[in-house]
Amino acid sequence: MIKVGITGQSGFMGMHLYNYLGTKSEEIERIPFDKAYFTETELLESFVVSCDVIVHIAAMNRHKDEQVIYDTNTHLVEQLITACEKTGATPKIIFSSSTQEARDNLYGKSKRDGRKALEQWAAKSNASVISLLIPNVFGPFGKPYYNSVVATFCHQLNHDETPEIHNDGTVNLIYINELSEVIYNHIVATDSSKTELISVEYTASKKVSEILNLLVNFKANYVDNGVVPDLSDKFEKSLFNTFTSYIPKDYFPRKFTKHTDDRGAFVEIMRANTAGQSSFSTTVPGITRGNHYHTRKVERFAVISGKAKIQLRKINTSEVFEYDLDGDEPAYVDMPIWYTHNIKNTGDTELITLFWINEPFDSEDPDTYFEVV
Repeated sequence: MIKVGITGQSGFMGMHLYNYLGTKSEEIERIPFDKAYFTETELLESFVVSCDVIVHIAAMNRHKDEQVIYDTNTHLVEQLITACEKTGATPKIIFSSSTQEARDNLYGKSKRDGRKALEQWAAKSNASVISLLIPNVFGPFGKPYYNSVVATFCHQLNHDETPEIHNDGTVNLIYINELSEVIYNHIVATDSSKTELISVEYTASKKVSEILNLLVNFKANYVDNGVVPDLSDKFEKSLFNTFTSYIPKDYFPRKFTKHTDDRGAFVEIMRANTAGQSSFSTTVPGITRGNHYHTRKVERFAVISGKAKIQLRKINTSEVFEYDLDGDEPAYVDMPIWYTHNIKNTGDTELITLFWINEPFDSEDPDTYFEVV
C-alpha cells in the first residue's frame, strides 16, 4: 500500500484527486490532510512523516493583490520543506505547477520558484520531486469566478444569469478525471528519477465561444426539455457532467407528461441524442437498491409504478438529498457523478423503476463504486 497525502485536499483539484484515489483502495492508502496543518507545525510534521507520496496542490489562484498570491504559494512550499527537513522525511513529492510558469505574472512566478525550491530540497535530501505543468482544468464542483471559465459559465447558466465573453481566445483544457489519472500514474510509478519536470498534455483545445455554445445547448435541451445530448464525444460528455453538477438540487424530481384516454395511459420516459442501455426493476416494499456512485456515467431513474424515495449524497460530504416519487404521477431523477445514490420502495405495493444509463454495463470496467448513502 502506498500512503498518499494531498495538500489542498478540500479544494477543487485536491478533492477530486482524493476521491479518485478512493477508487484505488487496493493499492492506495489516503492520509487525510487539513488546511490547519499549515498553521500547526506539529500536525504538518506528523503528516509528512506519515506519507510515502505527497501531492502538493495547496495554493492560492486569485487575489486582488498578486503579491499576496506569490507570498502565500511560496510560503506553503517553504513550510512543507521545513517540515520534511526537521523530521528527516523524504516522501516523493508531486508538485502541482502550471503552464503559467512561462507567463509574466506573480502566480506563474510563485509556481516556478516553488518548484525550484522543492528541487533544491530533493537534491540535498536524496528525495524525488515530480513537477507537473498543468493546463487549464475543468470538472464538476469547481468554484465559479475562481477555478475556471467553465465553472463560471455553468454556474451562470444554471442560475438565470447571462454569461459574457470578454476574450474569445483558445483555451487548452484537461478534464479533472483525466488529470487525476495522470497524477495517480506518477504516484504508483517506480522509476528512479529524482527530479523531473513534466508538461501535462491538454486533451481539448476550444475557443471560449465554442464552450459557451455547448453549455447553452445543454441548458436549452437538457434543463428546459429533459433531452440528454449526444455524449459520444469524450470532451462533450465531460463538459455535460460538469454542467449538470451546477444544477440546483430542487430541479428534481421532474414529472413526465402523462397522456391518458379510454385505453389507458402513455408516458414518454426518455429522449436522448445518444446511445445507452435501458432496463427496469421491480422492488418489494421496504427494500433499497443502489448505494453506489459513478465517476463518468449519466443515469436516469424513472418511477412508473409504486412509491419510492431516492437519496443522493456527494462523496465525502454528509448532506443527503431526498426525493419522493409516486407512479401515479410518473417522474424521474438523474444521478450526478460522484454522488452515491439509492432508491427505496416506500409504498405497500411493488415498485417498478425504469433505468437508463449512457453506456452498457461492462463487468471489466463497471464504473460502479459501492458506498451507503
